Amino acid sequence: MIMSRIEAPRDEATGNLLDRLLAGLPAEAVLSDPDVTVSYANDMASFCEAGTPAVVVLPRTVEEVQHVMRIATELRVPVVPQGARTGLSGGANASDGCIVLSLIKMDRILEISPVDRIAVVEPGVINAALSRAVNEHGLYYPPDPSSWEMCTIGGNIGTASGGLCCVKYGVTAEYVLGLDVVLADGRLMHTGRRTAKGVAGYDLTRLFVGSEGSLGIVVRAVLALKPQPPQQLVLAAEFASASAACDAVCRIMEGGHAPSLLELMDRTTVKAVNDMANMGLPETTEALLLAGFDTSDPAADLAALGAVCEAAGAAQVVPADDLAESELLLQARRLSLTALEAVRGVTMIDDVCVPRSRLGDLIEGVERIAEKHQLTIGVVAHAGDGNTHPTVCFDAGDPDESRRARESFDEIMALGLELGGTITGEHGVGVLKKEWLAREIGPVGVEMQRAIKTAFDPLGILNPGKVF
Repeated sequence: MIMSRIEAPRDEATGNLLDRLLAGLPAEAVLSDPDVTVSYANDMASFCEAGTPAVVVLPRTVEEVQHVMRIATELRVPVVPQGARTGLSGGANASDGCIVLSLIKMDRILEISPVDRIAVVEPGVINAALSRAVNEHGLYYPPDPSSWEMCTIGGNIGTASGGLCCVKYGVTAEYVLGLDVVLADGRLMHTGRRTAKGVAGYDLTRLFVGSEGSLGIVVRAVLALKPQPPQQLVLAAEFASASAACDAVCRIMEGGHAPSLLELMDRTTVKAVNDMANMGLPETTEALLLAGFDTSDPAADLAALGAVCEAAGAAQVVPADDLAESELLLQARRLSLTALEAVRGVTMIDDVCVPRSRLGDLIEGVERIAEKHQLTIGVVAHAGDGNTHPTVCFDAGDPDESRRARESFDEIMALGLELGGTITGEHGVGVLKKEWLAREIGPVGVEMQRAIKTAFDPLGILNPGKVF
């Protein structure tokens, strides 16, 4: 790494930046070889521009992050915070001449307290690693994004991630009790609390959750935990139409059922999963609904929910008998996005959330949009909370198909707003949805949010070009 840094070409400005950074950082934490830094340029989103970073820094301590921000402020250099770069909106994409601040080396679980039911972690901790660690104490950290084996807690906080369990347990924002944040000028700020309750002052903790690194750098988080629930059992219900499956979702929620997950896969997604993994899912289905319970008597709850599905027109309801069968059903859902990507090679994954009562309207609208643009668009959804992921499959090497993909993506967002929904339920705004955020929140909303941004980042160096 030292040789790569020395051999990399650098102009006077870059050289000054490197020298200033290295005055407070170990050499191995500073990467400037263009062949290396280019690999940190972007996240997993399509159609999002990315610049060329001047340098990548991988700090291990809070003090090192503070040093980076002091230098960035002094030299007026933009800083782009990054986690595992599994995001889908371009929120972690580099800008030209920036410092990419990768927090993946700050990966310690600092504390797990069964009495207080909290965990204190650094931002680079992998979601799945935290989940397994707290399980050993009989505790449970519910947020579980599909990328949970790769994504970091810092990234989850930055985008306010969700997951399969949101219908019962809620999203990341509901589990962040307090934060340590390095501000743009290098000062360290503490927000929130370790206690079960607390309402002192404005809720700055919530303000940082979902801010996509545009207000400060999260370097430590206090997270709420729950007692570990019983093992979950899952059922699959096959429907002859997406509208019938969505009607079942409405009946389930209206009936007071509390599933631990309620997921939907449309026929395009089911076919893609079968083609890729030979899962044996019913090819005749128009929509597959997966429901789970982690209660003391999940079999009884599944039976009651299965009856609701049958009343809504389910052609077949198959409850799992044990954990192994449940995991097999969930594996099909977890493979959905990978399988859809295999259809044409590239995907644009939308993240429109609508009221549950309009879920059927959204899915039918997506079908019309797919037909209009002659594209394959599969829909997977956290149906229990109305959060859908219409996934546009296209050939990035075909300019016309790429154009149609982008147009269809925008039309889906417009449809979501028309149905009383939002342009993003858990992926964030990033680069991809900046125009659409303005449409959703209106000019007064944009003005106030920009005022908040200016208060925390007056020089505009934190993740510039994102969100607004």
